[in-house]
Amino acid sequence: MQQSIGNYFYWDTDPNMLNIGSIHLPFSISIYGIILGLILFFWGVNKMTPDPDQSKNKRRRKQAEPEVWKIWALGIGAFVLGQIVFIIIPSPMIHQIGPIRIRWYGLLFAMAFVSGYFIEKRLFKDAGRTLEELEMLLTYILVATIIGARLGHVIFYDLHYYLTHPSEIIKIWHGGLASHGAAIAIIIAMWLYVRKKKDMNFLWLADRVVMPVAIGGAFIRLGNFFNSEIIGHVTHVPWAVVFARVDMLPRHPSMLYESVLSILTFALLWWVYRKYDRKPPEGGIFGIFLILLFTGRFLIEYTKMPQANFAANWPLSMGQILSIPLVLYGVWLVWKKVDWKKQTTLQDT
Repeated sequence: MQQSIGNYFYWDTDPNMLNIGSIHLPFSISIYGIILGLILFFWGVNKMTPDPDQSKNKRRRKQAEPEVWKIWALGIGAFVLGQIVFIIIPSPMIHQIGPIRIRWYGLLFAMAFVSGYFIEKRLFKDAGRTLEELEMLLTYILVATIIGARLGHVIFYDLHYYLTHPSEIIKIWHGGLASHGAAIAIIIAMWLYVRKKKDMNFLWLADRVVMPVAIGGAFIRLGNFFNSEIIGHVTHVPWAVVFARVDMLPRHPSMLYESVLSILTFALLWWVYRKYDRKPPEGGIFGIFLILLFTGRFLIEYTKMPQANFAANWPLSMGQILSIPLVLYGVWLVWKKVDWKKQTTLQDT
C-alpha cells in the first residue's frame, strides 16, 4: 500500500453491502434438480400461456395470462419434481445456503430489471398492449437473462473448468456472467414469446425490448465496477482507476466505458423511437442496437484484460469474436430489412 498512485482515482469499496452468515438447510437440495426444475418451469409457463388464435371460444380468446397463483404453483411443483428425480440419480448436493452476502452488484442487477419494467410498460402502453402481456414477457426475459448469462460464461469463457466442476455451474454468487450469453438467450426468449402472440412479430418486439436492455446494461456494468471486475489493461490516461482489491496499478475502467456506451445507446434508440412518433420501422431499433452496442463492445475489448485464459494469445478476444455476428446481423437488418420510409402500424390494435 506504500506504492504511489499519483493522481489516479482510487477504488477500494467493499462489494458486499451486508453479510448475514450461513443458513443450514433441514435437507439437502440437488443442484441438478434445481436445473431440471427451472427447465420444467419455463416449459410449463410456455404451455400455460393461452393461444388466442387457436381457441374457438371467443371468451377464451380474451382470457388473460396465467394467474399469479398458478405461476407460483407451477414453480413449486417443478422444484419438487426436479428434486424427486435426483433422489435416485446421483447429483451434487447443497447442504447450506451462504454465507449470505447482499452485494452491490445484486442491487444494481435488480435495478436493471426495475428500470426495464417501467420503460417497457411505457412502450407497451404506447402500443396498446396489456399489462398481463408485459408481465409474462418479463418472466421470459428474467429467466433467459440469468440462465443465458451464466451458461454464456460457462461455455464461452471457462468450459474446461466447469466440465470438471459441474456443481459450480449453478453457483452464480461466485461470479461469472456473460453479456453475450444473455443477449443470445433473450433473443431466443423473445422468439418463444411471440410464438404465443399471433398479432405480434419478432422484430416489433425486439425493437421494444432492446431499449430497456440497453439501460439495464448500464446498471450491470456499474455493478461490475463495485466488484472491481472486468478491469482493463494498465494505462496512464488521466481517468485511470486504481482497483486496490486487484493491485495498485492504474487501469482502464473498462466496465465504466461499457456503462457509458449503454447509456448513449439507449439515448439514441429513444430518439429514433420518438422521431418516428412511437412507431419506428420494424427492426430498425433492434438493428441499431446490435450495431452500436456490439461495435462499441468490440472496440472496448482492446482495453480489457483477457477474460478467457485459453484465448489469451488469439488475435481477437472471445468478446470480440462473439460481437462480430451480432454486428453483422444488425447491419443486415438496417440495410436490407428495414423500410425507413414506412412507419409501422401493426400494433395499433
